[in-house]
Amino acid sequence: MKIQKKHIVLGTLVIALGAAVYLNWQFSENQSLKTTSKELGTAQYVNATSPSEKESTYDEAVQSSNMSGEQQSYFAEARNQRDQTQDKIIDTANEVLEKAKDSEESEEAIENIEKMLKNFTYQDSIESILKAKGFSQCLCYISDEGCDVVVLKDEMNETSAIMIKDAVTSQIDIPFDNITIAEV
Repeated sequence: MKIQKKHIVLGTLVIALGAAVYLNWQFSENQSLKTTSKELGTAQYVNATSPSEKESTYDEAVQSSNMSGEQQSYFAEARNQRDQTQDKIIDTANEVLEKAKDSEESEEAIENIEKMLKNFTYQDSIESILKAKGFSQCLCYISDEGCDVVVLKDEMNETSAIMIKDAVTSQIDIPFDNITIAEV
């Protein structure tokens, strides 16, 4: 039986590859299973929290339920003022629509009213999404320039900005640069 040079090289490469895989496995000590660093975009299992994480989540929930009176009044006043402003805008738009005799003017008024109503709906949707993601209080304002989101300072962490911007862009097509986050 004649062993050719290419068979010897191939066998050597297979043995070297096997040795490299074995050494890599030995020196890594399964670090992929022990990784605890937080990276944006990494998957997490549901209910895969350690007891200390569960306690900190509970503490955050208690803190958010114990908002200061100033924070509660800010959100209540801002929400009330926004609702009043939106009602005035809708009433004014309806008056303009009634007075518009020209078909071009009425079409333009209808388009503007529809755009405003969509923005109001988007604002409510974004607020609902953010509350579902763990923000106890939030306000969203959408304008032609972009979107402003107001949240509690205590509820912000290293991934909150990404969550907020993701919630906004899931509802309306706004570039990340035009989304402003304010903390109260």
